[in-house]
Amino acid sequence: MPNYAYIVMIPLLPLASFLLLGLFGRKYLRGYSGTFGTASLLISAVLSCITAYNYFFVSGKTNGLYHQIVAMKYVWLPFTPGISIDMTLLLESISVMMIVIVTFVSAMVHIFSLGYMKGQQRLGTYYSFLSLFTFSMLGLVLSGNIFQIYIFWELVGVSSYLLIGFYFDKPSAVAASKKAFIVTRFADLGFLIGILILAFHAESLDFTTLIRRLTSGSPELLKITTASFLGISMLSWGLSLVFIGGAGKSAMFPLHIWLPDAMEGPTPVSALIHAATMVVAGVYLVARLFPVFAISDPDALKLVMYTGALSALLAAIIACTQTDLKRVLAYSTMSQIGYMMFALGVSGYGGESGLGYTASMFHLFTHAFFKSLLFLCAGMVIHAFHSNEIKDMGGLRKIMPVTHIGFLIACLAIAGIPPFSGFFSKEEILQAAFRSSKWVYAVGLLTSGLTAFYMFRLYFSIFWSKEAKLSGNQREGTASMRIPLVILSICTALAGFVPFSKLITSDGLPLETHVNINFSIIPVSIALFGIFSAAYLYRIENDRPEKVARYLGKWYQAAFKKFYIDELYIFITKKIIFRLIGRPVAWIDKQVVDGFMNSLASITAKISEGIKGLQSGKIQNYALYFFAGIAGLAVLFIYLWK
Repeated sequence: MPNYAYIVMIPLLPLASFLLLGLFGRKYLRGYSGTFGTASLLISAVLSCITAYNYFFVSGKTNGLYHQIVAMKYVWLPFTPGISIDMTLLLESISVMMIVIVTFVSAMVHIFSLGYMKGQQRLGTYYSFLSLFTFSMLGLVLSGNIFQIYIFWELVGVSSYLLIGFYFDKPSAVAASKKAFIVTRFADLGFLIGILILAFHAESLDFTTLIRRLTSGSPELLKITTASFLGISMLSWGLSLVFIGGAGKSAMFPLHIWLPDAMEGPTPVSALIHAATMVVAGVYLVARLFPVFAISDPDALKLVMYTGALSALLAAIIACTQTDLKRVLAYSTMSQIGYMMFALGVSGYGGESGLGYTASMFHLFTHAFFKSLLFLCAGMVIHAFHSNEIKDMGGLRKIMPVTHIGFLIACLAIAGIPPFSGFFSKEEILQAAFRSSKWVYAVGLLTSGLTAFYMFRLYFSIFWSKEAKLSGNQREGTASMRIPLVILSICTALAGFVPFSKLITSDGLPLETHVNINFSIIPVSIALFGIFSAAYLYRIENDRPEKVARYLGKWYQAAFKKFYIDELYIFITKKIIFRLIGRPVAWIDKQVVDGFMNSLASITAKISEGIKGLQSGKIQNYALYFFAGIAGLAVLFIYLWK
C-alpha cells in the first residue's frame, strides 16, 4: 500500500504560500508573487492527481469496495473519552475527487490571473488570498471530524469575504463582501447547532463513528430518533440544520441573495470560488452525511430535494432576463447546484437506488470544468471590453477565437448536448429523478431547456449579434490567459467519458450505468429547442427580445427584478427587525440598562463628593480625626460600656 503521508503537503503548500506572500509579498516578492503562488498550486495539483491515481486504481479498493484511509490524525481538543476535535486527513472517494477539482481549478485560476491581474498594485495580497482560500477548501474536503469541517467552513467564508472585497475602493465590492459574509453567517449558525445536536446524541464528532452510530440501529440512533422538539425528531432537526448551513454556502433559495452580488470580485475569483469549489461545499456536506440522510431520515432528504428543485428552476428563470454577464453565470451556478441537490434528494442508498448520489457527484465533477471555463472566458471578454453588460458586446468570434471556441464548448456542455461532459451527468440526474419523482423530473426538464436558452442567449449576444467594436488586431489576452482556456475546454469535452459510476457511489461499490438513447431524446430535444429559440432571438441584432419582454409584461419584470426577493429582505430587515425589534431594544438598552448604570455612577459620585474631605492630605485634619477618635473611644469605654 502506498504511503499517503505526503498528502499533508497538498493543503500545506497553499498555506505556506499564503503566509509567505501575505507577510513578504509586497516588499520582497512583489515581482514574483504570481509565479510563487502558481508554482505552489501546480505542485499541490500534481500531488492530488497522484493521490487520486493511487486511491482509485492502486490501493483504495478492498474486496471490490472503496474504503476510507486515514492519512493523518492528531487529537487536538479532547473533551471526553469519546468526543474530541481532531485534525484528520481522511481519504474517501468524494474527498479524493474534491482535492483534484480544488487544486486543478485553483491552478488554472492562478495561471489565468498572471495575465488578468497584471499591473495590480496588490498582486501579492491577491495571490495570498487565493492561497488561503485553497488551503481552507482543501482542509474542508479532507476533514475527518465534523467540527474540523466547521473550522475550515468558516475559514472558507473569511477567504471569500477577502476576495469578493478585493477591490476595497469600490463601494459595491465592499457591500457585496459584507452581504456574503453576513448571509452565510446566519446559515452557519444553523450548521453549528446541527453539529451540536448530532454530536451530543451520537457521542462523537468523528465522521466515521457518527455515521455508523446513526445508521446501524445503535442505542444512539434510538435516542436521537425518540427525542423530539415540536413534534420533530432531534435527528431531523440536526440534519435539517446542517443542511441549512450547506444551503447558505451553496446559495440555495432563500439564502441565495449573496451570490449575484459576489460577482463584484475579480473574475478569476468567481471561477474559483463561485463556480467550482466553495458553492459546492453544501452539496459535499450533504454527500458526506448521505448515509444518515438516506437510511435514517428520508424526510430530511425530501427537504434537500424540494429546496434543490425550487432553486434550480427559480435561478434559471431569473438568468433568462439578466443583462450582466457575470450575474447570468452566477444564477446559472445556483441553478446547477440546485440540480446536484435535488439529485441527492431523489437518491436512495446503495445499488441502483443510489443513482442520484452518483449523478450528483458526477455533475459536481463536470460542472467544475465547464463553469470555471465559462467564467474565465467571461474574464477574457470583460478584460477586452471593460464592461459586464452584454448589450455592449457582440461579434467577437473572429477577434477572440480561443475564447469563442471555449465558450461554445462550455455552453454545449451545460446545455446537455452530447457528447460533451454535461450531457452524461445531467442524463443520470434526470434518470434518477424520473424513477423517484415525476414532478422533480418535470422541473429538471424545464430547467434544462431554460439553461440551454439563457446560455446560448449569452453566446449569441457576445460572439454574434452585431459587429464587434474592438479592433481586429487587438490581442486576445496573454498566453497565460489562453492556456487555461484550452486545458479546460479539453476537460469539458472529455470529462463525461470518465467511468464515474465505477469510482464514486453511495455505498462504495461500483455501479453499472449507461446512456439510454430513448430516454435521452426528450431532454436533448428540449435543450435544442432552447438553443434554436436563443438563436432566433439573439443571433442577429433585432427587436424580437424587446417584443417578448413587452408581451410577458409584469412576469418578465418580476424575473428581471429577481422576484423582489432582495427587496423583501430589505423590508423585513428595515421595517420589521430594525423598527419593531431593534428600536425597542435600543431604547431599553439606552434608557433602562444605561440609565441604571448611569444612576449607580451618579450616586457613587455624590457619595464620593461628600466623603472626599476625609482624605484631604492635610495633617492637621488627620490629627483632629485621630484625637476625636480617641475621645470617642474614651467616652464609649468609660460611660457607655458596662
